[in-house]
Amino acid sequence: MRISRDKVNVLARAVSDVLKQMDEVEFIEDPNTIRQETRKILEELLNQEARIDVAARQKIESQKRTILEGSQEWDILYRKYYNEEVKKLGV
Repeated sequence: MRISRDKVNVLARAVSDVLKQMDEVEFIEDPNTIRQETRKILEELLNQEARIDVAARQKIESQKRTILEGSQEWDILYRKYYNEEVKKLGV
């Protein structure tokens, strides 16, 4: 899933705001640094998700016969290969 940089910033700000409200969390760095690090983490997660998506699609395309995207078989294979790629990352 592609998310614009602006939306990632909104998510990072929301995470930072929630952390500020938690009594168990003490900020050592300034809140802007926390927000920027949160944004970097979110962007990396989204990049990993994109790589997993590409890998799953490539596995389906490498089948001997053509499997149409949107078909039930394609969906089942996509979930299977997607989950395999996620497991490789240890998630």
